[in-house]
Parts: sequence; C-alpha cells; structure tokens
Amino acid sequence: MNRRQFLTSSICGAATVAATASGASILTSCAGAEEKNTTELRISFQEGTAPGKNLGEKLDYMESMGIVGFEPWGGNLASRVEEIQQALSGRNIKVSAICAGFRGFILAEEESVKAEFDSTMRDIIAAAGELGSTGVIMVPAFNHQNPCKPHTRETREYLCEQMHELGEFALKHNTTVILEPLNRGEAHYLRQVADAAAICRDSKSAGVKCMGDFWHMQEETSDYAALMAAGKDYLQHVHIASRGRRIMPGEDGELDNYVEGFRALKQLEYPHYVSFECGTKGEREQTVKAAVELIRAQWKLA
Repeated sequence: MNRRQFLTSSICGAATVAATASGASILTSCAGAEEKNTTELRISFQEGTAPGKNLGEKLDYMESMGIVGFEPWGGNLASRVEEIQQALSGRNIKVSAICAGFRGFILAEEESVKAEFDSTMRDIIAAAGELGSTGVIMVPAFNHQNPCKPHTRETREYLCEQMHELGEFALKHNTTVILEPLNRGEAHYLRQVADAAAICRDSKSAGVKCMGDFWHMQEETSDYAALMAAGKDYLQHVHIASRGRRIMPGEDGELDNYVEGFRALKQLEYPHYVSFECGTKGEREQTVKAAVELIRAQWKLA
C-alpha cells in the first residue's frame, strides 16, 4: 500500500467510526449546516518526532511541514535555554509545553525524593518561562514510583496544596504546570481528564492546568466528553499518537480516529497545541508526513 492509499483508507475508516459514534451531529457538521468553525489546528512535535541529525535539521523539516510548536524534554532544560532560543530565532515555531524531565515525584513518601522533585521541577519551570512555554507537564506518580502516598482523600488534599504552590511559582515565571492523566498501566493515580481538571479547580491557582492525551484517553468513555470536561479554563495541552501501539497517527489504521476529540477542541476554540508524542514502525520520513496529513484531514472533518 502506498502513502496515498494508506491515507485515504485511514480517513475513510475514521469517518465511518465518527459517523457511527456521533450520528447526526457529525453528519450535520459535514453538511455545512453548522456555522463554520475557524479554530486553528496548531501542531507541535516533540524533539524526537521529526527526522534530522540535529535540532536545526529537525526544525527545518518541521517548518517545511507547517509545524508551529516544539516540545522539548525538560531534563537539564536550564542549560539549553540559549541553544533553543537561537535555534528558533526567525522561525515560525514556538516552544509549546515542556515534557517533564524532573527527578523524584510530588507524592513521594520519602522526604529526600520529594525535595529532589521540588528543586528540579522549579528549575524546569523557570527555564520554561524563559522560553515562553505554555507549561511544564507533570504526572503525580507512576506505578513504579514507591513508596508513594496512598490513594486517599487526604492525599488528594495534599496534592492540591502542593499544586497551588507550584502553580503560583509558575505564574511568577509567566508559565504553568500541566497535570497529565495516564492510563492504569502506567499510573494508579489520576487517570481521567475530568479528575485532573477537578484538581486544577481545587488547587485554586491559575497556574495549574491539565491536558489530554489521545493514547491515555483510552481510559475515557468519550474523547469529546473528556476534553469538554477540562474546558477552556483548564485544558492547556494535548498529546497525540496512534491508538493501538502508540506510534504515528494512522499506523494503526481505523483505530486512529480523533474526530470526536477534535470536535471538542473546535467547540472550545482551543488555542494551544496538539503535540506528537509517539514513535513509528515505518520509515519516519513517510509516516510523519502521512500522520500530519491524516490529522489535518480529520480536523476538517470535525
């Protein structure tokens, strides 16, 4: 199957699934009966997404594809601020979110592990602010991180207090912290977007936001409902990958349907980025291009 056939079959499959899932609402939208939505799809790539031997080559490729966001890893970010600023100078690409990179974790029982999180997370937040980033992505705890505070009401209250402090620190640096829900295979704590949004609310800081990830959102009963639950107040970032093997969108065929989620983003007039967080099983030059074309086509369909 060549790329054109692959793309066509993926779009047709997505359209079929979308029509089945949402019925008249999608059909009405496709028919042009609803007012045209002009919300822009702003695509971002993590550093490992684009082909290229170095950052300059990757950014050249991204510009040629019309990619407008760049999501770097947060580890040692402070030492890379000047490098990234120079690499982006004169380009139509901005730093989107920063992907984690801190050490330790916020729900650690051991004081030394929690202190390491506090120190490294704040360093990344400060660097993110220098880069004009939308925020630093964080997970409260992965399944392998132990000893961890128990999943109780008291732990939630503690997390909200800690997130308030981080959020206020982030605001001082003109950025945010972004909670990422994960699937149960990776994290027992915080698995759904609505839960993350509720923690944002209860943290009582405008610097605390959340995100959706189409891979992890398999925990949700509805992409649309999940993203709408976060709403304009809290939804700050979105990750995308194929929905079977977490590779390039389209590489898992008809599973890779994002139309309902995109419809929510359009209705929210979502102003931030949809960022690739995925690998590939194919030839990167081909699969990346096909994936971008696929999600742009599904955005129009939404």
